[in-house]
Amino acid sequence: MATRTLRRRLRHGDVDGGRNEHMDASGLDALNEPLLGNYSYDEDHSEGYDHRSHEDIWDDKKKEQLHWTYLFSNLIAQWAQWLVNILLGSGSIIGRFLPLPSIIQNGQGNPICLSPLQEERLRYLRQRLEVPFDGSRVEHQDALKQLWRLAYPNREIPPLKSELWKEMGWQGSDPSTDFRGGGFISLENLIFFANNYPDSFQMLLKKQEGKRAEWEYPFAVAGINISFMLIQMLDLQSGMPTSKAGARFLELLGEDEKAFDNLYCVAFRMLDAQWLAKRASYMEFNEVLTSTRAQLERELALEDTTSIKDLPAYNMLNQ
Repeated sequence: MATRTLRRRLRHGDVDGGRNEHMDASGLDALNEPLLGNYSYDEDHSEGYDHRSHEDIWDDKKKEQLHWTYLFSNLIAQWAQWLVNILLGSGSIIGRFLPLPSIIQNGQGNPICLSPLQEERLRYLRQRLEVPFDGSRVEHQDALKQLWRLAYPNREIPPLKSELWKEMGWQGSDPSTDFRGGGFISLENLIFFANNYPDSFQMLLKKQEGKRAEWEYPFAVAGINISFMLIQMLDLQSGMPTSKAGARFLELLGEDEKAFDNLYCVAFRMLDAQWLAKRASYMEFNEVLTSTRAQLERELALEDTTSIKDLPAYNMLNQ
């Protein structure tokens, strides 16, 4: 009777915990199929006698066991997360001295443990995200000057408000007005790009590759948009990243503390390649940025990716 009832509930898709791994267009979970798959059931069977073969009955029992095993494993994962939250809580004495891993869901419902190193690097990255750009701070002014020196090493640094900044791709004479939601990290990303991949940086800055549009994307402002796009794509402003791209990024962060900055450089190079391929112009920038994000998500999903340098698009930085 229990098996027959379970099968009837599965058929109508109302079993608790039977969440399908497929996602609908809105990104929300959708139960498109029963957890254990579709199979036939004869509604005319007598309650007193089951006409099915012993093999069918045994197969149903195995399916039921698999179902309860799945529910039990989910329950264990929830208990583990609850325990870790207690031990690592700010008010926990044990959590201050015992470095236990955190557990998150990887975007496919599977738990992932974060090592203390991953947690520390994620915490530091979040601290960077919280710093807004402030044109009145000397260190932020110095960072802008550093970017100019890297971009134009043989030219004198202009005043912080000058029409010359437009040559780098700022929208006005005062670069500080362009940061908005990008924050100080977007300026750090540009500086990292210039320091670590100077050839690619100069090529994109000066639009040296390919047949360009008459109305090109502004380099510096595009860089700020890429930083913001990555923050959203990797789900870095949530309590704990749970998107597929965000979960994979946390794995890469364990291998490379500069994973975000390196991914930024890959994304910028990829955006320019998409721009040329689409023969895009200024008004199509958002469309190109969206397609760049989609391509990055596909590459991050590759199973053999263990570092940012394993991404296929990383090779473009060395061209």
